[in-house]
This record gives sequence, C-alpha cells and structure tokens, in this order.
Amino acid sequence: MERDYIPRLLQIYREKIVPEMMQKFGYKNKLAVPRLGKIVVNMGVGEATGDSKLIEKAAYDLSLITGQKPKITRARKAISNFKLKKGMAIGCCVTLRRYRMYEFLDRLITVAIPRIRDFRGLPFNSFDGRGNYTFGISEQTIFPEIELDKVVKTWGANITLCTTAETDEEARGLLERLGFPFRR
Repeated sequence: MERDYIPRLLQIYREKIVPEMMQKFGYKNKLAVPRLGKIVVNMGVGEATGDSKLIEKAAYDLSLITGQKPKITRARKAISNFKLKKGMAIGCCVTLRRYRMYEFLDRLITVAIPRIRDFRGLPFNSFDGRGNYTFGISEQTIFPEIELDKVVKTWGANITLCTTAETDEEARGLLERLGFPFRR
C-alpha cells in the first residue's frame, strides 16, 4: 500500500473519536484511549468432512471478502459421531490487522451490514467482559465481492473485534463512534 494512504475509518478515529473518548472517559493520554487491535473472521465448514472441495471454495470466498489468504483450520481430535478424523479440514480463519482491518471494518459497516435482510441491529450483549465484541453473519453473500452466480453453498461467519478497552462500556463507546449499528 502507498505510504500516504490512510483508511477513512482510521482517519475518523484519530481526528474525532480520540478527542471524544478522552473527554467522556477522562483519559489523560491519547495512547490510553481504546483502539482496535485485530479483527478475526472465522468460517466453519462442517460439510467439508464429506466433500473436501467445499473447504477450498469457502477459503476462496473468505479471501475475496477479507483481501487476505485464510488459514485452513483442522480438527484437533477425532469425534466419531460427527464422522470427524484428527487433522481433517473443518474451517478457515483470517486475522486482520492495521490498514486491512480498518478497510474491512469500513466495508462491513457501510456496505455489507445494510444488505442484511430484516436487519434490526447488532446485539448489545455480545461483549466478553474484556472489551472484545463477537457477532455472526448468516451468509457470505452480503459482501459485494462475492458473485451470486458462482456461490456453491452459503456459509456463515463469526467476526470478533478485539479492542484494547478494559471494560465493555469503553469498547461499546468506541464501536458506537465507529458507526456500529447496535439495537436500541
């Protein structure tokens, strides 16, 4: 990426959100203000136990969505009820940091989430107590990068936003200022 380029959401964070959070929560230093550390996108493909080509298609879709090659996750132990053997591919995940993280979050908030049918907002209670927020999407077709004609099967994904916030209230304040559509 170019050195002069700064993602739109990062610029908003630096110029508007940091002063607002310093005033609201009483931080004395800009570095004490909570910020995003990473975004983890996880896609579980349970059907891949029967057809190994599905994991490749899911990984390709995830790479289109995030702009980064996903890591194939494998089963740690065998579970006979699920016809699962140790080492079998069962999903894929991507960890986004820095500029790619802000670009993905910007596309998620402004383009993908508004395309969800019957969307009423993201749940308020999905914080883990340490300032991290996790939510799920039911299908990957809400992202404009995915061509609907080439979709073999729809998969959901879990998205975790890891922040440096100490409490859920601070993380909620950060995400609301970034533009997250929480339920009211």
